[in-house]
Amino acid sequence: MAEEIRVGEGHKMKGKLIERETEEKNAVDFGDLLEKLNLGQQRKKKLIVLALGGLLCHRVYRRDKSSAPRSRRPDTSYGNFFVYKRPYCEEFMKFCLERFELGIWSSAREWYMNNALDCIMKGLRGKLLFAWASFRTLENKEKPLFLKDLKKLWQNKYLSKGVFSSSNTLLIDDKPYKALLNPSNTAIFIDHEYKAVDVDDVALGPNSELRVYLDELANAEDDIPGYVEKHPFGQPAISL
Repeated sequence: MAEEIRVGEGHKMKGKLIERETEEKNAVDFGDLLEKLNLGQQRKKKLIVLALGGLLCHRVYRRDKSSAPRSRRPDTSYGNFFVYKRPYCEEFMKFCLERFELGIWSSAREWYMNNALDCIMKGLRGKLLFAWASFRTLENKEKPLFLKDLKKLWQNKYLSKGVFSSSNTLLIDDKPYKALLNPSNTAIFIDHEYKAVDVDDVALGPNSELRVYLDELANAEDDIPGYVEKHPFGQPAISL
């Protein structure tokens, strides 16, 4: 607060001017603070939900010699299966964790998912928001078809807590039918399912189309449906 000097009217006027300037400066500073807080809320990390098999790795039956490459060893194994990580998988996971909240939704059994994630994440698994296996998907017993209904996530009070919705959630898969139950433009689909024999695959590598796309999405002002509609990626979506 300005100190009022009681020597003549001129000094009183000067004191009032200083006091007014101080109040105006404080008002501006407070306004800047509110703007920064609002900006921080608007830029809360979006949620990316990744598939496991086909996107991040390939599971190969031990006796299926044609699907197992001779030029590389499996990254892990369990039971009758070998698991091969997609090239640049670990770097891609770190890339995503820096920019997004991250979850895994696999159509495989939970024990397979756990084994594969322990290999893929290399100590980073604790940073995942969630990891769901096939028991969290929808299954028609007569004709098995695993679908990933994002409403199951948005309505989960322990995970979403009202924070995530169709506006800020993106599913990334290699099979468009998995997103049949979801709102439009809440998923993108890579062009091809990863196979272990694709030793030169760079889909997850630095400066790949997917990384560039996600880097721009992380900083986009649009919500996810708006961004995906303006910037189609990979395979087209399908609808019922």
